[in-house]
Amino acid sequence: MQKAVGPQRFVDEVAVFRAALDRPIGSAQVLATKLERIYSAFEQQDFFRFDVFQERDKAPATMQALFDLQMELHEKVRQWHAAGLMSRPAQKAARDCLRAARYAIDILGELWIGYERLPPGGRPKRAFTGGNYNTLTNKAFAADADGTMAFQSGDIIMTRGKLHNSAAIARIGDIDSQFSHVAMVYIDPRGRHFAVESLIERGAIVEPLSDWLGHELGRAVLFRHRDAVLAQRAATLIHDRVRHANGPDGKRILYDFTMSLDAKTHNLYCSKLVRRAFKEASEGAVELPTFKTRLDMKNRDFMDRIGVRTIDTFAPGDLEIDPDFDVVAEWRDYRVTSDLRLKDIVMDKLFEWMEKYDYKFDETLRVRLISVFGRLASYLSDDVKKMIENVIPMVPVNMKRTAIAAIAMLHETAEPIFQKLRALEDERTERSGLPLHPREVRQCLERARETSGARIGYLLRPIA
Repeated sequence: MQKAVGPQRFVDEVAVFRAALDRPIGSAQVLATKLERIYSAFEQQDFFRFDVFQERDKAPATMQALFDLQMELHEKVRQWHAAGLMSRPAQKAARDCLRAARYAIDILGELWIGYERLPPGGRPKRAFTGGNYNTLTNKAFAADADGTMAFQSGDIIMTRGKLHNSAAIARIGDIDSQFSHVAMVYIDPRGRHFAVESLIERGAIVEPLSDWLGHELGRAVLFRHRDAVLAQRAATLIHDRVRHANGPDGKRILYDFTMSLDAKTHNLYCSKLVRRAFKEASEGAVELPTFKTRLDMKNRDFMDRIGVRTIDTFAPGDLEIDPDFDVVAEWRDYRVTSDLRLKDIVMDKLFEWMEKYDYKFDETLRVRLISVFGRLASYLSDDVKKMIENVIPMVPVNMKRTAIAAIAMLHETAEPIFQKLRALEDERTERSGLPLHPREVRQCLERARETSGARIGYLLRPIA
């Protein structure tokens, strides 16, 4: 008698990937090949043929199973690194696997909440709160029933905002990431919690953690260094330095657009702030990250415009597989994850096209005027900048005019593409109850490029 064919169990598929991770590894090349095959198999999966899309109540358990798989991969990376197996291709493949699993969790979470979208003008939830399985916790750590975390001084929070420039920061290097920013948690002797960070528009600042977690975040991961004493010392050191720098006798620490890891510079970007804290707290013994991002693309047009002056850097997403840190928990707002996913893939393709087809930005008079006025506005006081930020974005005094223009052109190129994809996915979800698979989004973008001629927004391809 022939067995009836029905939807396949997703948890069985997760078990297949878990078994593949457990197989012995003989060399760095074998490891890279295995991880690449796992990613390729996961990427090609048609998620929608599995049982969870017919039986919605299975979504939370499946999301947790995928998150547990991510945690197992993170632990495996630690072991592989100790064995000297984490080559550059293996690092990339491991990050690819984590990204694919994260997108699958996002889609399941979106299914679980009935594809509810954040209303226009609405704000995402406060990070690490929400009752719809917004927070998934490493079983080695504990959280309250509503996902509220118990932070420790020295914890690092890696985040992703909603804007296109956040997607650009996440995709700017040789390894695609889903994160654009990091901040350090500091807890003072009175138990007050603060976030210490460096922002493009404000430089290095200290802010109450409760306020910081309420910013418009789409996803966040909480990391904890394995040496708690060192982490606490690093948090105290960088908190005190930034507090003093912003005081009456201090020198402000501006954002470092070069993304250089040079220890001599006073300015800091977000990841470099964390690196400086741990390096000085350990007296030079700890230099983050273990695995660096490379900015070695042959088309340097965008990099040159924004002022990047390095090849090896510490991007926020590099923490994702750093063996010195544990992942405590991961949070996302499922009402915005589909937007983040679409913006990720749009930015991924834009940078890919720059590299593969030599697209470069074509600055118009309108963009030049925007960048000139933005540059002039950088000399205004912070209070005045806040008053006019809806007209002219807050621009720091050390941001070049070309960087302002590049960010404006990148946004105005990406936004119309994103809106078309947004409408396409909304139509698909309404018609079939299923979102676009990331693979379908990439295919759609390639078709659009093929029919666009030499111009895509502000990007122009040289004519042979």
